[in-house]
Amino acid sequence: MPKRDEIEGIIERVTQVIIFELKLEDVTVETFNPDMDLIDELGIDSMDLATVALVLQDEYKIVIDEDDYPKLKTIRLIAEYVEEKMAARS
Repeated sequence: MPKRDEIEGIIERVTQVIIFELKLEDVTVETFNPDMDLIDELGIDSMDLATVALVLQDEYKIVIDEDDYPKLKTIRLIAEYVEEKMAARS
């Protein structure tokens, strides 16, 4: 699978996880901007991010270090982080 398709797939899945886990209404995968600042624009807090990180860790079989949480400000950044972690374990 080409890298661009892979990252787009991860972006879609991260978006689905965020919408489901944070019970966001009035938002769909198609309308969610992957470059939106999750903290400043969406108002998620560290507990929300920890919840999302746990789901992604289980699903992608990776470890998301709590020290890295401040880097994960957008869905695109989270997807790129997940992709790097997946590549590192290969």
